[in-house]
Formats: sequence, C-alpha cells, structure tokens
Amino acid sequence: MKPLAELDARGVKALLFDIDDTLTTEGKLTAQAYDALERLRRAGKITVPVTGRPAGWCDHIARMWPVDAVVGENGAFYFFYAGGRLQRRFQDDAETRRKKRARLDAIAHRILAAVPGCALAADQNYRETDLAIDYCEDIPPLPLEAAERIASLMRAAGLNAKISSIHVNGWFGEYDKLAMSRVLFTERFGMDLAASRREIVFAGDSPNDAPMFAFFSHSVGVANVRRFEDLLADKPKYVTRAAAGAGFAELAEHLLQERR
Repeated sequence: MKPLAELDARGVKALLFDIDDTLTTEGKLTAQAYDALERLRRAGKITVPVTGRPAGWCDHIARMWPVDAVVGENGAFYFFYAGGRLQRRFQDDAETRRKKRARLDAIAHRILAAVPGCALAADQNYRETDLAIDYCEDIPPLPLEAAERIASLMRAAGLNAKISSIHVNGWFGEYDKLAMSRVLFTERFGMDLAASRREIVFAGDSPNDAPMFAFFSHSVGVANVRRFEDLLADKPKYVTRAAAGAGFAELAEHLLQERR
C-alpha cells in the first residue's frame, strides 16, 4: 500500500466510499468528514457511498446527504433522489426478497446459539435483503476469530458472507458492492465501470471492501485498514496517514488539490 500522496488524481470524476470507519469515526459522522463530502460535491465530483448498511439508512442517505446515489446492503440495491422522489433499484424483486428473508431468520438463530457474545445488528429491522450479525458495534467487542467463525457458519448455510469493521453480513446471491456499482454507473451515469476505472476512486477500510480494492486502480484504504491486513485478499493500492473520517477528509483534500 503506497502513501496517498503518490496517487495521481488528475481526471478523477467520482468517489465511491464505504461508510462505517471510513467516512465515520467511532460510529459518528464528524463535521470534518461531512464538510469534505460537501466540498467534493460542490467541486462536481460524483459521490456514492457503497455500504453494508440497511435500506432504512440508505433511504435517509439518498434523500439528505450530498451524494448522487447510495449502494446498500453490500450490493443488494442502489437508491437515488431525483425529481422530488426517492428512486429504488433492487437486485431481486419484492417476492424474492420476502422469501429470502424468511430463510435468513432461521440461520440467524443458529448463529446466535453457536457464537457466544454475538447479536443481531441493531439495524436488522431496517434491512430488506441480508442478515447482519454484530460482533463489536453495540456489544462488548469479540475477536476477529469470532467474526470469521460467524462468516464460516453463514457460508455453510449457503450465504455469501462478508466481514465489515462492525458486522458480519450474509445474503443469498452472488452480487456484491462491485456488481451493483457497475449497474449503477451504467444505468445512472452512463459510464462503463471497467473502462472508467482510472476516473474513479474507491475508499474503504475492511474485508468486505476487498473486491473494490482489487478492481479500482485508485483504491484507497483509510489508515485503520491495517487492522484487517491479514484478512484482506486484496489490499488497497494507497493508504491515508489518518484513520477513519479524518482519513476520508485527507483523501478529499488530495482530490481537491489536484483539481486546483
């Protein structure tokens, strides 16, 4: 991972970014990070959070934040606000989502019994498509080995599973953050993600960001990504000096300096 200063940001048109522990700091969206996001938007950059957070949160984000769209639940959908309305585009139709949720409930009970100390994520009731197991957000933190055990149980039950900085997320289907980002950029912005990858920066901090780190030439980890270095199949190409929201602000300033 190279220092952020070595990233040539000339020609960058868009920033995709994780939320938890990338944009936020210890669960809070700081004024510094939000201001950085606002400045990027004013400068004409496309801004898109790409997160494991639930549909309920993404409804608010698409409506209220200075962003062009949001990809949620690790690629299950994207939302955007246009024409005075929230627009929603899901990977699966409503009936398919309903059937999958019923199956996820039974899997959740087995995991909670098998891994002492874990819990359903506090935002589970706001989710449309996936199961989120908390291993360190609203409970006494469990070791990363416990998160890996949860992910293993999810995969044994037929789920696609990813570890974030706070939750382990599991869902039925082969989509991920990258797959839905491809759909979004084609449908909403008229950009082929593969052809445009040098015009886009992605910022993240945890193992569920690995497909994005691998795909983008300009992939950036905020400094706390080093916590997961041994779990990352693919690492970011660059890393900030600062952690979490301060690292996001550092990245934003680098992009804005290149523009000037």
